[in-house]
Amino acid sequence: MRYGFWMPVFGGWLRNVPDERMEASWDYVKRLTQRAEQTGYDITLIAELNLNDIKGVEQPALDAWSTAAALAAVTERLELMVAVRPNFHQPALFAKAAANIDRISNGRLSLNVVSSWWADEAKQYGLQFDQHDDRYARTTEWLQVVNGLWDEDRLSFEGQFYRTENAICSPKPAHHPTIYAGGESEAAKTMIANLCDAYVMHGDPPAAIAPKIVDMKARRAASGGTPMTFGMAAYAIVRDSEAEAKRELERITTVTELPAGYANFDQWLSGTQLERELKIQEYAVSNRGLRPNLVGTPEQLKERIAEYEAAGLDLLLLQMSPQAEEMDRFAAQVMGTA
Repeated sequence: MRYGFWMPVFGGWLRNVPDERMEASWDYVKRLTQRAEQTGYDITLIAELNLNDIKGVEQPALDAWSTAAALAAVTERLELMVAVRPNFHQPALFAKAAANIDRISNGRLSLNVVSSWWADEAKQYGLQFDQHDDRYARTTEWLQVVNGLWDEDRLSFEGQFYRTENAICSPKPAHHPTIYAGGESEAAKTMIANLCDAYVMHGDPPAAIAPKIVDMKARRAASGGTPMTFGMAAYAIVRDSEAEAKRELERITTVTELPAGYANFDQWLSGTQLERELKIQEYAVSNRGLRPNLVGTPEQLKERIAEYEAAGLDLLLLQMSPQAEEMDRFAAQVMGTA
């Protein structure tokens, strides 16, 4: 199993806990990322939203791509998986900038391609917001342009959304960045099986994850592509006793009133086609992070992680709080690397 962590670009991951002692600042994410390299983490996921989805839109949120470029220069080993939303980035210009960041990192950049869900954010910034299946049609073209510029000397492309004419991207990336993507609709799965390298999922128990992996492997084989890798989001709580872990779980999931970001969550829910019903109490932790039940003693977490490995999962993308302290604990007691 490879272990990754979500970069706390929103100043935390808990919607019911206002202050998690992990500010949205360059100083915090730089120290956290450098420490993560030392303690054995493999990858970080840097989410891209211009508005703060976790703490409320009035709160600070770090820009994903300038943060990634800065981290590329001050780290040595960690894979930098940076989220990118096609309707926010003209693909030819993006391909040029991302290639440069990959060069700065010596080939450690990867993409997490996200077909945007937040209509209010797009409206605030004066950007196009497509309906569900149109988003994946746009993303398909966007990936064709980006991949084409990275792979070909010159690219001419004409589609519904994008056009290039004998375009050049030089220098190329140091390597072709791995392209991750997630989604549970038919449109999303078709696009990912044909154009991406890895499938990332919201958190779910192993019994729900296993058939998704089987399905995507079959789709990938039918497309003639190379084997995919599979990742999942999860929130982790590790303590010396199960009772301690459960007390922490109760603390972070207790809802006394709807926090500032609830309207964003409600909008996201209405714009997705998720296969499993989301419960309001899960609002406390994003990306269905509590469903994997990585809550308990080190031994319990190791057993549950082994079940995911048996199901075919390759990568865990973890959220924790407060992140620096909890990541150290997880690395020492579960990963055995700190």
